Amino acid sequence: MAIPRILVVDDDPEMRQMMTQFLRRNGSIALPASSEIEVRSHLDGGRVDMVLLDVMLGDENGLEICRRLRVEQDVPIIMVSALSADHQRMEGYAVGADDYIAKPFNPDLLLARVKAVLSRTRRSASLVHRRNTKAFEFNGWSYDAKSGEVLSPAKVQVTLSRRETALLQVLLANPHIPLTREEIAANLDVTGEAQTSAEASGRAIDVLVGRLRNKIEHNPKDPQLLKTERGVGYVFAVDVAEVEG
Repeated sequence: MAIPRILVVDDDPEMRQMMTQFLRRNGSIALPASSEIEVRSHLDGGRVDMVLLDVMLGDENGLEICRRLRVEQDVPIIMVSALSADHQRMEGYAVGADDYIAKPFNPDLLLARVKAVLSRTRRSASLVHRRNTKAFEFNGWSYDAKSGEVLSPAKVQVTLSRRETALLQVLLANPHIPLTREEIAANLDVTGEAQTSAEASGRAIDVLVGRLRNKIEHNPKDPQLLKTERGVGYVFAVDVAEVEG
């Protein structure tokens, strides 16, 4: 499952930092922005799964930005504003916002609304994607998403544990994106049950990464696929191709 990439657009540095840090602690990749130019730069530069957009952005109007974005693409947008009257909320929905959250807000409520909108907007696309995606290919390797079969470039089957497979799936969904240990841990609960603090610890992720490297790297001591990103965590450093049915 791809880790959600959420664009946090607010001209207040403290609010922007608070929201990005909170989202990162809860398993998302949060990207800060303060203007329409920065928003468009992020949208043009890579995948963005949601935009949290403040209504009042200094000299810019978040509602107008939302209106323009909605003409061009269907990225989910949640308006965030201190303007909370009913008619102001309706203005947000009228320009194409998927939801509207009034400041000040409970961060847990924000997270719940983010998850709800992502779930609602992704559900159909995700079902089609899972049904049609038969395999991923990377650097001569292949991974069959249905059978769980992993084949080396020499077409030798490599057996992965359940946790190693879950880690590989996270990496294949996020190639070339540096991921923190916390982001990886947040997306490794393949059972649907809460992990213990030990399982989610950075050390446990390091051990798991080491085990996967031993199985897919030609030289685990000099990894070329799953590299360490200094000061961040890890990055899957090769292109990943999806083979559609």
